[in-house]
Amino acid sequence: MHLTRQKFLASMVGLGFAGAARAEASLFTRPIRLILSTSPGGGADVTARLIAPRITERLGQSIVIESRAGGSGLIAGGYVAQQPPDGHTFLFDITTHAVNPVLGRPMPYKILEDLVPVTQVSRAANALAVHPSTPVNTVAEYVAYVKARQGTLSYASSGNGSAQHLGMEIFKAAAGLEMPHVPYRGGGPALVDLMAGHVFSSFAFIPSSTPHIREGRLKALATTGSTRSASFPDLPTIAESGYPDFENYDWNGIFAPARTPEPMIRQMQAAVAAALSAPDIRARFAEMGNEPVGSTPEEFRGVLKAEMSKYGDIVRKVGITVT
Repeated sequence: MHLTRQKFLASMVGLGFAGAARAEASLFTRPIRLILSTSPGGGADVTARLIAPRITERLGQSIVIESRAGGSGLIAGGYVAQQPPDGHTFLFDITTHAVNPVLGRPMPYKILEDLVPVTQVSRAANALAVHPSTPVNTVAEYVAYVKARQGTLSYASSGNGSAQHLGMEIFKAAAGLEMPHVPYRGGGPALVDLMAGHVFSSFAFIPSSTPHIREGRLKALATTGSTRSASFPDLPTIAESGYPDFENYDWNGIFAPARTPEPMIRQMQAAVAAALSAPDIRARFAEMGNEPVGSTPEEFRGVLKAEMSKYGDIVRKVGITVT
């Protein structure tokens, strides 16, 4: 049977050639390396692997995820900053990307010059959490309890200079609290000691603390986002609890070496945004307590500048130094 050109093209789409057509239009000509700044198996790794197949569908090239953890992200960042800007190597980094420059750490690259933002992939709030035996149930009760014991109750974080560390310092300053900081080598060990009662409280990362909160091993008093968490809609935010404008997020995003061709950056951003718009991906993110973002490079640059300003202010005020 004779087919017109229109019917022939329509039949190709029906047979599943739509992806092939997109691949032909792609500017990417070989597998794309995504360098992860954290260890395999963590939240950033899970997020990257969740969206990688959808990026492949859009760009027509496989995504190779490599972990180069260590140095609060500086090892991975320094490596990517030195790669040829040919559009085939990207950095997948977390909140410490914006924190490192304000902490006085020796930087192997300039954050907004040697590595350029592509897109913020997602963000997740933390939960102000305590051991379930603690006799407080609201932020106001928490503040009163700590003030009655100033300087004697410690809080845990996933490490010096982490979003949990600096976020708690901002909250302490706003509430007039004195609490020593106990840094851990990651959020997992911090949660273990919080559940064991070895530390008093923490800003616990919602994606990893949700099962412990739901099963009663931790008590959550509030969340740190600008709006209530979909995972815990009945919990108020800290901003609702008497501290307007307070927010504290962990996020992850993608960066490229400086001078990477702008069209390739735009294609990568569009591929990530398309992946994040898929209903099944959004549902999976909701289960994890993650909020999909998929911002433009310009929007992500604005986020980075705001984060550096916010955390820089508290670092200078409290006198935090990390080398």
